[in-house]
Amino acid sequence: MQWRKSSYTGGANDNQCVELGRLAPEVGIGVRDSKNPDGGHLILTPAQFTDIINQLKRHTEH
Repeated sequence: MQWRKSSYTGGANDNQCVELGRLAPEVGIGVRDSKNPDGGHLILTPAQFTDIINQLKRHTEH
């Protein structure tokens, strides 16, 4: 799986963020802590991932 950092991080050397990895379409999206890439990852369905992103957007708008 190829991991990528959010475009909202401080740059390529910023390790204070999460990384995303696209799994097979029927599996979902992997999310891991960039500070601990060998510590495992969370697997979310596309619907769960979308829900979390929408919740974060609503939370930061307040």
